[in-house]
Amino acid sequence: MIDGFREFEFDLPDALLSSLITAFDGMEAASLLPGNVAKLPEAQGVYQLLYRDEIVYVGKTDAEAGLRQRLGRHAWTVQHRCNLDVSRITFRALRVFVFTAVDLETQLIKHYGGEKKVSWNKSGFGSNDPGRERDTTKLKVGGFDEKFPVDLDREIILVSKDIKVAATEALQLLRGELPYTIRAESKGRKPHPELSATVSLSSGATTARGTLEAIVKVLPSGWQATLLPGRVILYHENREYSAGTVIARTISST
Repeated sequence: MIDGFREFEFDLPDALLSSLITAFDGMEAASLLPGNVAKLPEAQGVYQLLYRDEIVYVGKTDAEAGLRQRLGRHAWTVQHRCNLDVSRITFRALRVFVFTAVDLETQLIKHYGGEKKVSWNKSGFGSNDPGRERDTTKLKVGGFDEKFPVDLDREIILVSKDIKVAATEALQLLRGELPYTIRAESKGRKPHPELSATVSLSSGATTARGTLEAIVKVLPSGWQATLLPGRVILYHENREYSAGTVIARTISST
């Protein structure tokens, strides 16, 4: 012991986590609506999503893809899901001016009961398209995609008048209307040549399922459209997926 001297170590990560929890607990949640999200700053921070007043997702974002962009993306991707009452999804967001090296997202999830309680985390929710190598991944039990699968039968409007377009163009029209990924087989960076086949699209209400069936119908033999967790794929294959459902296929001649 040195007279007039003492060591002091301040646990900044723990203090920050404790302050964030207190701040969250003192906030009222807002509906995850575009109008509410548009008022947020494009700033770094942490946020919660609640469903029926229960915390189901915790996220962290930086200033480049800030709170407004991230929550706006969530507001879009929760659309067109079976069994999901979008009006009951709310959010709480905090701008954080100083981050430490601690993984705040992980620590907040742990505080709120782990992934079994915060069930949308680590379930594919909020992720980009995982790519072809992850198409065989099994569903997380109790996760977002298992509870709220994509609704292929929700009515959409693709065109204002009857037209005939290449299958690739029809897929692009679908991508513009649907809040989930539609991935199709390609040759390098170009669409597969067989997707140049012409498909007829009718004006008025249609569905993703009906449009995908129409696209597959005009393709040569061996094509298959499959609904996977949170996305649709269209490939030249005849295959069953453990977490997938065949939407439509052409019969292979081989």
